[in-house]
Amino acid sequence: MKKYTFNKEERLCSKRLIADLFHRGSSFFLYPYRVTFLPCQEMKPSIQVLFSVPKRRFPRAVQRNLLKRRMREAFRLHKNELLYSDLKQRSFSLVLAIQYVAKEVLDYQLIHDRMAEALIKLRHESAQIHLGEGD
Repeated sequence: MKKYTFNKEERLCSKRLIADLFHRGSSFFLYPYRVTFLPCQEMKPSIQVLFSVPKRRFPRAVQRNLLKRRMREAFRLHKNELLYSDLKQRSFSLVLAIQYVAKEVLDYQLIHDRMAEALIKLRHESAQIHLGEGD
């Protein structure tokens, strides 16, 4: 039986890695997300992720926390089949930030489906960047 977990080690907390991610990372947009990623040398957890919801668009913390919970849950359910299986074959790790850019609170099903699409696109884009085929 597969375990769908999201451990503390998979959360991006390092200020140095966050600064590198936003200064040197590549990004793409897939509504309602903006995904910024940076392939790096082999780390213990092969993926570290940061979820962000802007305070300017959602001034109430209740809404921001709801959206971050929905994003984390969608990521947790899709990461094993869409990211980890592919990263085991490659010799790099990923640091990524997933930012919510929609102006309204979307329902969970749309957030869930778009997270799967974003992770598929992330797998493709990171492979191109790592192999030197990026634009």
